[in-house]
Amino acid sequence: MSVDLATVKRVARLARLAVSEEEAQKMVGELNGILGFVEQLSEVDVKGVEPMTSVTPMVMRKRADVVNDGDKAADIIANAPATTENFFMVPKVVE
Repeated sequence: MSVDLATVKRVARLARLAVSEEEAQKMVGELNGILGFVEQLSEVDVKGVEPMTSVTPMVMRKRADVVNDGDKAADIIANAPATTENFFMVPKVVE
């Protein structure tokens, strides 16, 4: 794949970048170089290579998965008009 001057100008317009004719000509060469490098990378055989999430092996730190009530029940129901045993009380709506 190669990039031409019209493509560079179109992308610049879509990105709302002001690009002069000289800059656009320079970008054609730069973008074609980048795309050439990406094409080289796609030719590399990576069979048997595991994907990495980091350059160095790391273990993700995780907190213990413990179920608790958060000790916030009193704060949650503090402004409720009516409560019983840490539950909201509402008027009956179904007859």
